[in-house]
Amino acid sequence: MENEGVIDTWLRKHRLLYVGATKHPFILSISDGTIDISSFKTWLGQDYIFVRAFVPFVASLIVKAWKESDDRSDMEVILGGMAALNDELEWFKKEAFKWGVQLSHPLLPHKPNQEYCRFLESLMSVEANYTVAITAFWAIEAVYQESFALCLGDESRTPPELKETCQRWGSEAFAKYCCSLKHIANRRLKQASDDELKKAEVALLTVLEHEVEFWNMSRSGS
Repeated sequence: MENEGVIDTWLRKHRLLYVGATKHPFILSISDGTIDISSFKTWLGQDYIFVRAFVPFVASLIVKAWKESDDRSDMEVILGGMAALNDELEWFKKEAFKWGVQLSHPLLPHKPNQEYCRFLESLMSVEANYTVAITAFWAIEAVYQESFALCLGDESRTPPELKETCQRWGSEAFAKYCCSLKHIANRRLKQASDDELKKAEVALLTVLEHEVEFWNMSRSGS
């Protein structure tokens, strides 16, 4: 179990949903060069809103790690991700300007985005313990890493103007960060009670479902 971990067991169990989240038609359209730029623009604006909601979630996760973790290095790993979010928000602003996407009023979150952000808020509550929250955090980051890495493969025909976007989440550096989060989550899950395991698995599935809906929203533009 140590070599594989609970997460890989769950990903095999829920493979169809994981593939649906990481090889979604929106991502495949970037990879094969058929992406409708209006879909990309929808994703860009909506993901900016999501990342702004993601910041307080990660901040709450640092507090949970401080209070609940059995390993001091957890906080440092999560803090590294937190530090990158400021750069990420600036990147969104730069890209939005380049593509003519309005990030201020009247940009509003679409319903799938609202629901995803509400899920993040639920993970910030005292009731959501560290093990559950770190599992969800890994899943959120890992879906983007695997999805955008697909667009950087040798056979991909990703448009040159979208390569920087794909590099941001599909890079080896981000993959290593996701591996660090996965290691933390697996360590916690190995020690978890049956109740915590059930809640963490539900959180993982909820992330995957929200990711699929987020890609659907971006592709349809609504």
